[in-house]
Amino acid sequence: MRGATHAKWAAGAAAIALAATGCGSGGGGGGGGGGSGSGVVSSSWGDPQNPLEPANTNEVQGGKVLDMIFRGLKRYDAKTGAAQDMLAQKIDTSDSQNFTITVKSGWKFSNGEAVTARSFVDAWNYGASLKNNQKNAYFFGYIDGYDKVHPDTGSQSADKLSGLKVTGTDTFTVKLNQKFSTFPDTLGYVAYAPLPKAFFDDHAAWLKKPVGNGPYSVSSYSKGSLMSLRKWDGYSGTDKAQNDGVDLKVYTDNNTAYTDLLAGNLDLVDDVPASQLKNVKTDLGGRYINTPAGIIQTLAFPFYDKNWDKSGSEKVRKGLSMAIDRAQITDTIFQKTRTPASDWTSPVLGKDGGFQDGLCGGSCTYNPTEAKKLIQEGGGLPGGQLKISYNADTGSHKEWVDAVCHSVNNALGNDKACVGNPIGTFADFRNQITQHKMSGPFRAGWQMDYPLIQNFLQPLYYTNASSNDGKWSNKDFDKLVDRANAETDRAKAVSLFQQAEGVVRDNMAAIPLWYQNGSAGYSDRVSNVALNQFSVPVYDEIKVS
Repeated sequence: MRGATHAKWAAGAAAIALAATGCGSGGGGGGGGGGSGSGVVSSSWGDPQNPLEPANTNEVQGGKVLDMIFRGLKRYDAKTGAAQDMLAQKIDTSDSQNFTITVKSGWKFSNGEAVTARSFVDAWNYGASLKNNQKNAYFFGYIDGYDKVHPDTGSQSADKLSGLKVTGTDTFTVKLNQKFSTFPDTLGYVAYAPLPKAFFDDHAAWLKKPVGNGPYSVSSYSKGSLMSLRKWDGYSGTDKAQNDGVDLKVYTDNNTAYTDLLAGNLDLVDDVPASQLKNVKTDLGGRYINTPAGIIQTLAFPFYDKNWDKSGSEKVRKGLSMAIDRAQITDTIFQKTRTPASDWTSPVLGKDGGFQDGLCGGSCTYNPTEAKKLIQEGGGLPGGQLKISYNADTGSHKEWVDAVCHSVNNALGNDKACVGNPIGTFADFRNQITQHKMSGPFRAGWQMDYPLIQNFLQPLYYTNASSNDGKWSNKDFDKLVDRANAETDRAKAVSLFQQAEGVVRDNMAAIPLWYQNGSAGYSDRVSNVALNQFSVPVYDEIKVS
C-alpha cells in the first residue's frame, strides 16, 4: 500500500513572505512580568506554506503554531520523545489491528465546545477524504476504508472511513487494514488532532482564525508580518502556558532575525544562521542552545527523470556521496552544530530504536579518488553538470551548497562540474518539488513526526509515499516495510526496518549529508527556554522576566 505518513520539512527559519524587522518593540511582546513569568514572548517565524489545517500542514513553520493551539491523543515528551497519553484515557487492542480509544472527558476547544470522540472521528474523516486535498491524508492510510475515501485513481466512493466508529461520547474504535503494533505511538502527530464543529460549519472563518484545544489561542494574523497567540486560561491540560502569549514575527532572512535578537527587538531565534555560529557563544553566552534533534539533511534525486533512474546511475550517486567532505563542512560552516551522517535516520532514535551508526560505510566517507572513478563508471554527470537546487531565502543553504559543490569540483578536477541552483522562496522551492519539475539533486530536510525508525523510512522511500518527492521505488524495500509494520514484536519490527534501510543504502536512494542539531538563541528577557527533540521551542514553558 502507499505510505501512510507525511512529515514536516525542516525549512529552518525560512519565511515565505515579506520581511518583518520587528524593530522598536523592546522584545516585541508587551510588558515584562517582574519575574512572575508573565509577558509575551517574541520569536522568529516564517509564514506557513498552507492554511493551518492539522491534516494540511506538513512543514515546520505551520507545525509550530498547530503545536501551540492543539493537543491530541498523544504528546511526545520534549526531552525523550516518548509518546505519552494526552487526551487519550486509554488505547486498547488485542491484535494490533483493532483499537478501542477512550478520550478523557472535560476537555474543551477555546470556543467552549467539548472535545469528544466525534471531534476526532470527524477530523480524521475530513483529513482522509480525497475531495479535501489534505497533504497529510496518507497518515490515515492504514485505517480500513481509506482506499474508498482516497483512491489512487478515480473518484472516491465513500465519504467516511469504514474503520472509524463512534461508540460513545468519549469512545471510538479504529480498525486498520493491516497489523500496526506501533500505531498508538503515531497519534501525537498533529494530523490526528481533533477539530471543533466550527471547523465544518464555517470553514472559511475558521481558517482565518483557527480554533483549537491547546494552551494558546490565535489572537490575530497578518500574513507576511505577524501571528499573535495568547494564553488560553480555559486550557484543561497540565502543560499550561507559563507566559501570556507568543508573537511570531515573519523573517525572510534569519540573519536579520539574529540581528534583531542582539538589538533587543526579539526574544527568540530558533535557527541561528550558519554565518553567526562562530560568534554566537560570544554574543549570547549561556543563552545559546545546541542540542541533538531528530533531523537529517539529505540530497534527494528526481527518479522521474530517466537520467537518474537508468542503469549505472547508482554509481554516480554513490560517487557524489564520496565526493562530499562532510567533516570539513560541518566543522567550518556549521561549527559542529551538524554531525556527518552515516545512515538515513537520526542518532536520537538510539540503537534500540533503529539507528545504525556507520551503515552507509565507505559510500559516506570522503574519498575523492574513488568518487571520480565511480562517477565515470556510471556514465558521468547527467548533462555534464550537477545543479543542486535549494531555497534561497536563507543564507545558510547557499553556504553549504557552495561548499558541497566545491568539494565535488575538487574531486572531479573541474571547477564547473557542480553549481548551486537557488530558488527564490521556500514556497516556490517546495512547489517545484511537488510538481516534479526538478532535473537534478535538491536539498531535502526531514524532521521526524514521532521517534520511530519507520518515520524516517516509509514516508520518504516507500513507493508513492506522501513525501517520496523523488519518486524512488523498490519492491524489496516496500516488502520489508510491510512486514515490519505487521510485526507485533517491536524488536523484530525494528530489525526489519533496518533491513529496509539497507536497501536504501545499496541503491543510494538519497545522499545522507548530516544530522542536524536544534540551534537557538534567546534574550535575557526570557528564561526556561528549551528545544524539544523536533528542534521546536517548548513555547509553553518559556517565562518572561
